[in-house]
Amino acid sequence: MKITSVSVKKVEKEDSRMKGIATIVLDDQLAIHDIRIIEGDNGLFTAMPSRKTATGGYRDVAHPITTAARNMIEKAILDVYKEGE
Repeated sequence: MKITSVSVKKVEKEDSRMKGIATIVLDDQLAIHDIRIIEGDNGLFTAMPSRKTATGGYRDVAHPITTAARNMIEKAILDVYKEGE
């Protein structure tokens, strides 16, 4: 799996932990939209797109299966985000 494109739109709302929204393209064939960039207590991290369930919880619409894939996606997104600072 190769990340072939990353785009980030920064969100500038006061008192919001969400700092941006990202889209990635994998192997020039699959796009994942609405990946949130969040300012956590230990720095920036990404949250995959999710939707609200009937019970009021949230469930990821798409997510990496392995830690290596999650780390690769997060690094690619955060690198692009930080380039724009």
